[in-house]
Amino acid sequence: MRAWTLAIALIAMSGLSGCGYNSLQQQDENVKASWSEVVSQYQRRADLIPNLVNTVKGFAAQEQQVLIGVTEARSRASSIQLTPELLNDAEAFKKFQAVQGELTQALKSLFAVTEAYPDLKSDANFRDLQAQLEGTENRITVARNRYIDSVRQYNTTVRSFPTNLTAKIFDYEVKPNFTVANEEAISTAPSVDFGTPAPGATPAPQPTPAPQAAPASPPPTTSLLSAPSHAATLSAMRPGSDRAAVPEAASALLQQRALARFASSSTASSTRIAA
Repeated sequence: MRAWTLAIALIAMSGLSGCGYNSLQQQDENVKASWSEVVSQYQRRADLIPNLVNTVKGFAAQEQQVLIGVTEARSRASSIQLTPELLNDAEAFKKFQAVQGELTQALKSLFAVTEAYPDLKSDANFRDLQAQLEGTENRITVARNRYIDSVRQYNTTVRSFPTNLTAKIFDYEVKPNFTVANEEAISTAPSVDFGTPAPGATPAPQPTPAPQAAPASPPPTTSLLSAPSHAATLSAMRPGSDRAAVPEAASALLQQRALARFASSSTASSTRIAA
């Protein structure tokens, strides 16, 4: 009787091994282990965010909107705990992926804002937190890739014949995987406006326009009618001369000079025409 029992057990074991049961078990455990690594890295990132927010607040407290956005995104991401037992729930997995994507985008906005604060970027604590977050993001990417690969192998086994029959018997279902439906939104650089001055900030002084040069004053002109001639002046200064005759003498002298210039110019023009 014992021999028959042992033979039946051996046949059953060989049958289960041949139908892919052991492969399903092994790959299912690989998926759970890979997922645990993903959750661990996401939790590490969430633990670093409070210190980062407090450090930025010390240098850029006026960036309340960005800081509140990061804090709220972290709260939403921490509220969804997707255990390995819930990996078969496609809706829960989709929500988990969505809130983690929102947190990634919020962190990108925060780091974009810090570009406007040189004192913050030079702070040793901020640089250390930034380096830790960058390393964590890299580890998240590696963990996600491992999870994607393990789920791909598991789903392939579940859907392949004849292991798909074994999967149906033992309730091994296809597991959801990470998607890139929101990859375009996550990879888009955030829009940050530095045009609005922060409260209490001193606006930059405007350049003072150069003073315009005053127009050059024309050279003073001396009217021939306003100045008496030298000869008339000397004549008026002679003893016994009539001072009332000075303007008349000056006017006569000016008329003579004008006639002489006109005659000279007329003679010169006639000479050029004759030539």
